[in-house]
Amino acid sequence: MVKLIAIYKKPENTEEFDRHYYEVHAPLAEKMPGLIKLEVNKIFGTPAGESDLHLIAEMYFETKEAMMNALSSPEGRAAGKDLMGFAGKLVTMHFAEVV
Repeated sequence: MVKLIAIYKKPENTEEFDRHYYEVHAPLAEKMPGLIKLEVNKIFGTPAGESDLHLIAEMYFETKEAMMNALSSPEGRAAGKDLMGFAGKLVTMHFAEVV
C-alpha cells in the first residue's frame, strides 16, 4: 500500500482555510479513482509547544500505479487545480510506502 501525504502549514485564516478544505477540496479529492481512504490529521502542537503546521492529509492507494493513475485522472487534476488555488504556498506533497 502507498499513500500521498499533503502537509499544510498554518494559514493566515484557519477558519476560511478549513471551510474550503472540508467543503470543497476534500470532496474533490475523495472522487479520485482507486482512493482507499483519506485520513486528515489536525495539528495541535509539538512536544516543544507550538507548531507551524495545520493539517496533514494522507491518501491511501493499493499500488504506486493506482496512485499515479488517480493523480492524472480528471478527478485528480481537478483536485490538484483546486489545491494550487487555495493552498499552493502552504502545502508540500510526499509519496510514501506503508511498511
